[in-house]
Amino acid sequence: MISNWKVTDGGARGALWGPTPVTYGLIALCCLVFVIGPASGLDPAYGSGDAALAAQRAYFHRWGVVPAELFEGSPGAALTPATALFVHGSWVHLLGNLLFLYVFGVMTEERMGRLQFLLFYVASGYLALLGYAAANADSEQSLVGASGAISAVLGAFLFLFPGARVTSLLPFLFFLPLRFPAWVVLPFWAALQWLAAGRASDGPGVAYLAHLVGFGLGLIFAWVRFGRTTRVRAAPAPSPEGENQP
Repeated sequence: MISNWKVTDGGARGALWGPTPVTYGLIALCCLVFVIGPASGLDPAYGSGDAALAAQRAYFHRWGVVPAELFEGSPGAALTPATALFVHGSWVHLLGNLLFLYVFGVMTEERMGRLQFLLFYVASGYLALLGYAAANADSEQSLVGASGAISAVLGAFLFLFPGARVTSLLPFLFFLPLRFPAWVVLPFWAALQWLAAGRASDGPGVAYLAHLVGFGLGLIFAWVRFGRTTRVRAAPAPSPEGENQP
């Protein structure tokens, strides 16, 4: 989670947490698509057991990215890197992605503006999945999820808010909540994706390469778009009386 911050940008100071309808709209759309799909298990029309699994495979094949089919020239396949951004494979997959989108998307949208953030999100997510498909052009596995786009948001966030503190839960420290600056947390996350991508097979699993491509795209876009402007400097909001500010 991100603490409350104030923004300094070109001498203007104001509250950071303004209306961010794009982030919340993306979260709502992903939830809606998941709930009405077979992976949620909420629609009895998809059946149960083997029938439900077959319905999931067909659904992911239709709306997800299948690298072996993407470069065959089909107009329908060319759209799948966009549709796949709103499809998720399980409740854990959905909730994990949306938590990251909420934590990092609100501040990034506030900085970029609504329309620019939306275009950035969709374009980066499309290119991240396209990059993964190009590197695994013979794969028949369907790829779904917003991870590539959300990784791009993380990359942009790192450039725009390097000093913002992020509360992290570290398994090897018994999941103690610790606060670190974004310039520590996000490069560490990217390094983990890099190591995992080197060990990943081309079978079912997490598309770590898409994460890396998205993260790099987000970082480059923020640098090109905002590199010549004053970056946001984060300052913690004052603590209530009697409460310690970490």
